[in-house]
Amino acid sequence: MANITAAMVKELRETTGAGMLDCKKALVEADGNMEQAVDWLRKKGLASAAKKSSRIAAEGLVAVAIDGNKGAVVEVNSETDFVAKNEIFQAYVEDAAKVALKANGDVEAMKEVKGSDGKTFGERLTDMIAKIGENMNLRRAKVISVNNGLVCSYIHNAVREGLGKIGVLVALESSADKAKLAELGKHIAMHIAASAPIALNIEGVSKEAVEHEKSIFAEQAAASGKPANIIEKMVEGRVRKFYEEVVLEEQAFIMDPDKKVKAVIAEAAKDAGTDIKLVEYAFFKLGDGLQKKEEDFASEVAAQLGK
Repeated sequence: MANITAAMVKELRETTGAGMLDCKKALVEADGNMEQAVDWLRKKGLASAAKKSSRIAAEGLVAVAIDGNKGAVVEVNSETDFVAKNEIFQAYVEDAAKVALKANGDVEAMKEVKGSDGKTFGERLTDMIAKIGENMNLRRAKVISVNNGLVCSYIHNAVREGLGKIGVLVALESSADKAKLAELGKHIAMHIAASAPIALNIEGVSKEAVEHEKSIFAEQAAASGKPANIIEKMVEGRVRKFYEEVVLEEQAFIMDPDKKVKAVIAEAAKDAGTDIKLVEYAFFKLGDGLQKKEEDFASEVAAQLGK
């Protein structure tokens, strides 16, 4: 049986919003497996369908760059937030977004791009690591574009223009006025930063994700003791609700919750007198999916003293 620590209970509580005792019981039932513990809580109706993100522990910065109808977003990680405030590091992350445009978002290809000094972008990273004395990583990049329209960007928690903790790109295909497209795109990008969708439309949600949700909803509904035909309708309703929580087009618009995002776009198209299509988006939140080692200063000192 896994050793259930207070840190594990705390992490599960932050992830799900469930009570401490319930989180401990869930971890015991799941033998310490965090994902299974989340599912156990959800089946018991003790956690919401849209899981909260665990506290992000990785440091670094996210940057965006736009060139014509093309935009790039990148994430570069560092060990500490102190380094993320370093001007040399910030300049590298800003340049990373520009290099991503040239390499079409391919991280390995980015490392081979040469600068004016003759060094590759990868060599520049190695030199920076040696100079600053901390490990860093060019983690990921994405490029999106449109044939006719606009790519808009938004940075949340910006440390300077185009550089911050959350980066969003929105690609709008349209012949509408560029100023109006820019305003719409920025608002949608701000919505994405706040709502963190997992897919642009319902078709973009993986079948595995939907089946996983259905299995949880079915178990929740079965606990009600209602007939099978009623349970089926309950599950269908919960799946619709799931889509409204995680699919961009189906989400309630953050600036006007009475309207879905797709309705806001349709209204903008009507006002512009031409079609406006949201063809793609990119959403990078610093440290998403990464977990940094918890520092225990007292233990570190004791270890150095040989205790």
